[in-house]
Amino acid sequence: MPMPSRVAMLAAVRAAGARDNSVLQVHPLRSPGVAALMAQAHTLAAQGDYAGAASLLDRASRFEPHAPDILQTRAEMALAQGDWTLAQQLAQQALRRGPRFGALCARGWQTLAEVARAQRDAALQAQAGQRVAACRKSDPPSES
Repeated sequence: MPMPSRVAMLAAVRAAGARDNSVLQVHPLRSPGVAALMAQAHTLAAQGDYAGAASLLDRASRFEPHAPDILQTRAEMALAQGDWTLAQQLAQQALRRGPRFGALCARGWQTLAEVARAQRDAALQAQAGQRVAACRKSDPPSES
């Protein structure tokens, strides 16, 4: 089975997060400078300039080194650039620091699934895929 393109891998990660509408999403308060860097990085990524986006995300992470959304977005740029090791490391950091449910969670686990696919590790790919699904099982407990 041929490996999907890096662009297809990135699209799978983004789709994993986009399908998750059922979870309350919490967005961090952000300085205008970091918000501008993030916006520019998203623009460059949309244009296919993953190296330029990665550079801007690296700058943003100097100001907010533990922000899970910055870590995850940077992991996605590493994935798009074929740097499996960095993509895996950053996604794991984002998962440790970020929410256990919702879009960011799903994107992190899907990143790990795509890295496993690239490394032809079917067991790890399946495990990460199950964790993507678990990110969506977040119905709040009843208050009764």
